Amino acid sequence: MNRYTAGNSITLLRNGAEYFPVLLEAIALAEREIWLETYIFADDDTGRVVADALIRAAQRGVTVRVLVDGWGARHYLTPALARRLIDGGVDLLKYRPEVMPWHFRSHRLRRLHRKLCHVDGRVAFVGGINVIDDMNTPGHTPPRVDFAVCVRGPLLVPIIQTMQRVWAIVAITQLRNSDVPLFPDEEPAESFGTQVAKFTIRDNLRHRRDIERAYLAALRTARREVVIATAYFFPGVRFRRTLVRAAARGVRVTLLLQARVEFRLLHHASRALYGQLLAAGVAIQEYHRSFLHAKVAVVDDQWATVGSSNIDPYSFLMAREANVFVRDPVFASGLREELAKMIESGSRAVPPQDWAQRSRLAKATSWTAYGIVRVAMGMLRYGGDEWWRSGLPHRQAAETP
Repeated sequence: MNRYTAGNSITLLRNGAEYFPVLLEAIALAEREIWLETYIFADDDTGRVVADALIRAAQRGVTVRVLVDGWGARHYLTPALARRLIDGGVDLLKYRPEVMPWHFRSHRLRRLHRKLCHVDGRVAFVGGINVIDDMNTPGHTPPRVDFAVCVRGPLLVPIIQTMQRVWAIVAITQLRNSDVPLFPDEEPAESFGTQVAKFTIRDNLRHRRDIERAYLAALRTARREVVIATAYFFPGVRFRRTLVRAAARGVRVTLLLQARVEFRLLHHASRALYGQLLAAGVAIQEYHRSFLHAKVAVVDDQWATVGSSNIDPYSFLMAREANVFVRDPVFASGLREELAKMIESGSRAVPPQDWAQRSRLAKATSWTAYGIVRVAMGMLRYGGDEWWRSGLPHRQAAETP
């Protein structure tokens, strides 16, 4: 699962406008089985179109399994749509459905944040796009920005295995009858292209830090440029130090982060890290045109990643995530061009001097939010010293609230 393999075809898909037509075509051509994992399956125009396609597949004899996170299902998957899927022959499971506030425990934050699909073991989809309409975000007109990839080739093997295994675990814990083995056999997949890539997951057992380590390995070997676009940016000390060291050796490091406020506490907490990074020469661009939901990165136009994992404690320490890492100059350059367009047309640079001279209220807000998040993570026993040790960014004198 953590080895690069050759012989793959990895196609970049931009937003739901490109993703859903390809997904729906694969579903329409399914002959044996469809597996779908998603954090959100919304009862909106897009969700209902996908649901109809899955039901049609089930009614022609295809085995259709859909696994939706319990938290995402509670907020987006209506009982009516869930019943429609089940009555239509879709096998529907919810991952950790116990989300009531009076049942709260820290382990309930271990959500299924992956967005995966595979059809007949011949094509798979990995990325950050939920089953939800691009426009289903209140208060904005341009579509949400996100990415996914269509995968063919040997990379399908670990994708299929992890989806089978998680389904089996959920079925066992919910006392459901299932013919899906807990330890599935590995079925080889034929080469389909020329790209070298690996599929990497994050869970709370053997793969706790695999995605973070893959990022760090690429950042440590960067020679010219790093561009990271992520919706939520609140990395631990190791990640920040690696970014700073890359900038110190002359690498152009650019972070494309979300300007619009979605989760207010994390938004302000992440801004407490800006001063340290800007002072080290890291460029920060805030994307304001619409909501940024991307979780992608490019290093030296040679290495790229697309997936579900943000760079924050939720993704790196708690949730089940899945990313594809690609070593291919053509793919990396294509993703780099997309990020360059976003920076040019929809973002604003954060000037280091202006940031240092912002108001005392703004500084106090950021540092208060940072402290709250840090204490909350400690109380929930996530991260510990390894995440936070020496983690308080150095504040310039001008940044003291």
